[in-house]
Amino acid sequence: MRSFTNILFLLFFIFIGSNSAKSEIYVDIDGGNIEPISIAVMDFSGKTGKEKEIGKNITKVISNDLKRTGLFSPIDHDAFVDKSQNIDDLPKFENWNVINAQALVYGDVSPQENGKLRVEFHLWDIPAQQRIEGQALITESSNWRRIAHIIADYIYKRMTGDNGYFDTRVVYVAETGSKLNRVKRLAIVDQDGANLKYLTDGKIPVTTPVFSNNSQKIAYVTYFKQVPRVYIFDIETGEQTLLGNFPGMSFAPRFSPDDKFVVMSIAQDGNSDIYEMNLQTKALKKLTSHPAIETAPTYSPDGKKIAFVSDRSGKPQIYTMNRDGSNVERISFGGGQYGDVAWSPRGDYLAFVKIKNNKFYIGLMFEDGTGERLIADGYMVESPTWSPNGRRIIFYEQTPTKDGNDKLTIQSVDITGHNHEVMKLPTGASDPAWSPVLP
Repeated sequence: MRSFTNILFLLFFIFIGSNSAKSEIYVDIDGGNIEPISIAVMDFSGKTGKEKEIGKNITKVISNDLKRTGLFSPIDHDAFVDKSQNIDDLPKFENWNVINAQALVYGDVSPQENGKLRVEFHLWDIPAQQRIEGQALITESSNWRRIAHIIADYIYKRMTGDNGYFDTRVVYVAETGSKLNRVKRLAIVDQDGANLKYLTDGKIPVTTPVFSNNSQKIAYVTYFKQVPRVYIFDIETGEQTLLGNFPGMSFAPRFSPDDKFVVMSIAQDGNSDIYEMNLQTKALKKLTSHPAIETAPTYSPDGKKIAFVSDRSGKPQIYTMNRDGSNVERISFGGGQYGDVAWSPRGDYLAFVKIKNNKFYIGLMFEDGTGERLIADGYMVESPTWSPNGRRIIFYEQTPTKDGNDKLTIQSVDITGHNHEVMKLPTGASDPAWSPVLP
């Protein structure tokens, strides 16, 4: 199986130049509901029809990436005074000021040896009349979409000060068929819903996939003859390795930050506890021992703590403990029931599902349990997972339909609670997990 991140897609970066002075335009992504930056993204130029077509496609992907953040407002091309721009010439700033463009992006696509392409782009601060980023990237011509995501990541970082998340993927469970005979396949897409690929054939149902921290492996659960099995899928080779049979296991394992361990809940004799497995030796270590149900474990980014859900206080609540199982502490006190906890890759927040007054919410709290706030709601929302920069959360919603089969959609929302979107996918979709930025 061909790798989705194969080194044949290797990108060569050439620094074109940027101005080290602080740009006049800067997006404060911690400021809540803000006015998006007006940005002009010109069609990248090219000498041949094929290069011009690739240039237009790159432009479209960049614009859509930036627009979906809610932080940028791409200007319609019909409003442009200048319809083209030589890559080596200065822009005519007065023509961009007149349409109130705050930033300008233009670029060029040119052929290289062995069928490769050189894609160069420049980012300009129009009010300051200064270039703030310039790069050239050389790669396979078939890799133009990934090039566009990487350029969007550059723009996002230079204008927000934070890392982008466009050069990433989402793994999920694609669901088709009736509710009583549902086919559940493992699927993977770019974060914008493009390049859909099915990783399993659906003969055996799969649930709760999750990425390793190097983006190269996916852990997931199957139910073969009603017995839960945990598999590791290697994206590079396409190989699937059985991690173990765990009767009664209720949630998929989560990888440790160094990818050497997984943590999971395993039910034995009707009781579910948290275990950690060494992926090399397959040795299991029991971290909790309590008559209550313990589930949904997640590592902190530094690997020193684990958050999980337990009903030891009567209703499901969020707890944290040290990596070795010591110092268990309840941190949720906001009323209602909690579930599906996920630690932010930045280490600042925990995302969770909350059920209160018969309504489902996606919420956030600081790692000590303070600052709880709800950022999305739905009929039944589950499985929050983080973008690698900790700025957005995806989850899925299950809503009833007249035929009784339920509608399953993957959605995303900013941590401020704004810019709520539904991912466009061809089938029902559940159990999403967001990859780190691709290597």
